Amino acid sequence: MASAFLRRSNCSSMQSMVTGVRAVVSRAFASVSVGADIVDAAPSVSLQKARTWDEGVSSNFSTTPLKDIFKGKKVVIFGLPGAFTGVCTKAHVPSYKNNIDKFKAKGIESIICVAVNDPYVMKGWAEKLEANEIEFYGDFDGSFHKSLVLDKDLSGALLGPRSQRWSAYVEDGKVKVLNVETVPSEFKVSGGDVILGQI
Repeated sequence: MASAFLRRSNCSSMQSMVTGVRAVVSRAFASVSVGADIVDAAPSVSLQKARTWDEGVSSNFSTTPLKDIFKGKKVVIFGLPGAFTGVCTKAHVPSYKNNIDKFKAKGIESIICVAVNDPYVMKGWAEKLEANEIEFYGDFDGSFHKSLVLDKDLSGALLGPRSQRWSAYVEDGKVKVLNVETVPSEFKVSGGDVILGQI
């Protein structure tokens, strides 16, 4: 009971700050924050790009180091609780898919969706959503989100260890904007329309 209360207190202590057009939702207990280097925050972590099983076999189940994803690039990344789940499918991914041209006009080179799923599920989900211009990555063991302290135990929703719902604008590895929902079931600050106004 006490630990549940502490978790609720931590979530409710989140604050929003607006500076010009850039908004930041911060969590006091997150290890990543605006100004941090996302690669340094998770130095030994790699992600698995969405793929079929056969593609995994042919690549010897290769992974992608974070530096290859973020360094020297302007990237928008968003994390969500899981592939094929409700808000993630109906609202979160579409909010980025429907704004691809606007992100490109702002110089964004990659739009990345990451979830605590295996890369094969992420591949199937991306195809179902026809979100070809978004890069999907699996954080198969949750190590990426744990390193950033953006993980979340969603056992109560029968999902087990997952991630918060969040978004970030990252330039050459440095976090410029970070938005984290108060609870993963909400969709208020992490959508594509919001972060477009923060870049």
